[in-house]
This record gives sequence, structure tokens and C-alpha cells, in this order.
Amino acid sequence: MTDRPAPGPAYLEPGRVDTLAAWLLALLWLLPLAYAVWTAVHPSEYSTRFALLAPLTLDNFARAWQAAPFARYFLNTSLLVALILACQLLLGTLAAYAFARYRFAGRQLLFALVLVQLMVMPDILLVENYKTMARLGLVDTLWAIGLPYFASAFAIFLLRQTFLGIPKELDEAAQVEGASGLQILWRVYVPLARPVYTAFALVSVSFHWNNFLWPVIITNSVSARPLTVGLQVFSSTDQGIDWSIITAATLMTSAPLLLAFILFQRQFVQSFMRAGIK
Repeated sequence: MTDRPAPGPAYLEPGRVDTLAAWLLALLWLLPLAYAVWTAVHPSEYSTRFALLAPLTLDNFARAWQAAPFARYFLNTSLLVALILACQLLLGTLAAYAFARYRFAGRQLLFALVLVQLMVMPDILLVENYKTMARLGLVDTLWAIGLPYFASAFAIFLLRQTFLGIPKELDEAAQVEGASGLQILWRVYVPLARPVYTAFALVSVSFHWNNFLWPVIITNSVSARPLTVGLQVFSSTDQGIDWSIITAATLMTSAPLLLAFILFQRQFVQSFMRAGIK
């Protein structure tokens, strides 16, 4: 009879260790959010006291909404995110289609320049971008915030790789039917790349909704401030420190992204998996 080694303790199994580590990281990630929710729905005196019978209140949200023009900030951010995403999808689609299906002089060199842009941190260009916006007379406008991001190298690269994987026979079949280049793009390529568009849209909206450094530099007034800049001004020491109101304002600004992720979590994960984003 062959002697077999006794199985080790269950807690040493690699799969269980990975699961416990994932749960631990998830709990650590949730702790700041849990604290923000607790503080926002309780009176300020309970911001550092965790009493189970502490009274609940929504007054902090009302006070935060009245203390700053958050309606204007929400409008600015929504318009900004929609404008940037629309321009990125339009320009990225046209550029990616040209790189994937057309042969022209300097194509490889131009695409290499697009790849180089992926390696350049946006923060390096802050000074030059500000000078450019000042020359154009766009300082303190939504156009100034969005213009440097209208052409996305990441979108061009991602869509080009997707378009290269679409069989050329579909192009030929569409050409036989009399379709033009733009009609082929709109009716063949765009529908087949829909998961990639969804994945990129999620990345773009999340990034520009939370973008702070460039907007805080280029804006000076309420009429152009997005949520991130407005929240920073709202929570400055000049306004006084009331953590209940600050966390309520923070939850209001992040609620659209959190709600969208909860509602579209499955589509979010599937889009990233199909798009090949790691």
C-alpha cells in the first residue's frame, strides 16, 4: 500500500489564500468609502464616534448642496465629459480606420508617433498647453479643459488593433454592394467594435470625471469649474472643516460613477475582457 502525504491544512491551499487576500484588499478599499458614508449620514459630532444608535440625517447633503454651486459643477462636468468622449470617438475612429485599412506614405512613421504619445505623461505638457490656450483666448473655459484631450492616442491604438482583426472580405462584400469608405466604416467596423467602444468610453468618462490637475490650472471661475475643482475649493480651510459636510459633498460628486458601475458592472467587465485590456 503506497503511503500518501497527508493533505495540508485548508488555510494553506493556494486558492484559498488568494481568495482571502482578495477579500482583505476589498475590505481595505471599502474602508474609506464606508467612513464617508457613515460621516455623511450622521451629525458632525458622530464623525469620529461609531455608535450603533447614532441618529441618521440627510441634512449634511442639503447643507453641502447649498454651500456651493454644485448644480453648475455637475453641468460643467457632464458637458465636458460628453464633449471629450464624442471628439475622442470620432477622431479615434477615423484615424484608426485609416491606419488599419489604407496604405499611404509615412503611415508607419505616423503610427509610431501615435505610440510615442502613449509614453508621454500629460503633466509634462501643462505649461505648453496653458500657453496655447492663452494664445487662443480660451483660458477659463470648458473648451480649454477638453481641447488637449480631443485626440486620444490610446483610442487610436485600441481601435486600430480591433479594426485589423476584422476580415477584409467584409470590406469587399460591402464594396460590391456599392458602399463608400465611410459607409463601410459606419455599417461594418463600428458595430463589430462596439465592445471596444464601450470599454474605452468607461475609461475616458472615469478619467475625465475625476481629472483635477489640468482643470484647476486652466479655470478661475465657477462658470468653468468641474466637480473636482469645485470640491477642492469647497473643502478648503477658508470654508472651515466640517467632515460631515465634506464627505456628503464627496459622495454627491462620486455618486454618478459609483451608480453607473453598480448598474453596468457586468457590461463593464465583459467589455474589458473582450477588448483585451489588462
